[in-house]
Amino acid sequence: MLTLASYNMHKAVGTDRRRRPERTLEVLREIDADIVALQEADRRFGTREAIFTPHLLAEHSDYKAVPVAVRALSMGWHGNVLLVRREAEIVDCTPIHLPALEPRGAVSVDVRLRGITVRVVGMHLDLSGLWRRRQAHAILSHLDGCTPLPTILMGDLNEWRPTAGCVQDFSRSFTQADTGASFHAKRPIARLDRIMVSRDLEIAECGVHRSMVARTASDHLPIWAMVATRHA
Repeated sequence: MLTLASYNMHKAVGTDRRRRPERTLEVLREIDADIVALQEADRRFGTREAIFTPHLLAEHSDYKAVPVAVRALSMGWHGNVLLVRREAEIVDCTPIHLPALEPRGAVSVDVRLRGITVRVVGMHLDLSGLWRRRQAHAILSHLDGCTPLPTILMGDLNEWRPTAGCVQDFSRSFTQADTGASFHAKRPIARLDRIMVSRDLEIAECGVHRSMVARTASDHLPIWAMVATRHA
């Protein structure tokens, strides 16, 4: 069993308009997931500096960042960061280039933890429905070219419709966790954030993390799911 989480951390700027990375890490400690997909984890402009410094991550969490950054001061790729337990073995990792009008990307890691090897893709898709579908096709094409593994897709899809658009594209090969609405943190009405798993994995439990800290740490609430390999 693995616990997963996806969180658009809004560059650690909360609903109180204060940037507090330590508060974001407190939310992650509350969830205590094995693998976390973060969105908006780097600053957007200039040097795209990481919100979490390596020292801050080491001092205040049990995670290490998957090494997909291509800029010296970034932690991720277009703000997408994957965090895994420190004891996890990173077998392979890569940034995924996505077609876009504005900077967008996804990141992929093959990770071994507790005797299970899984592939995890973290993503933050476009505001435009047309471009979201093109990005979904790019991610699925990337996966088609990889060695098969149990696969997890997580991130902010920016899709308001429950079963249409890019969600429909992903659903042809992946099962969606019924986590619930995660946006806006103050009054969640939309399921912009999603966790989806390939057919060889099953979702045991899932939900939205609604702690007091989470309701102020970002404009999104984090979502989580517990998954296990499916027995034949």
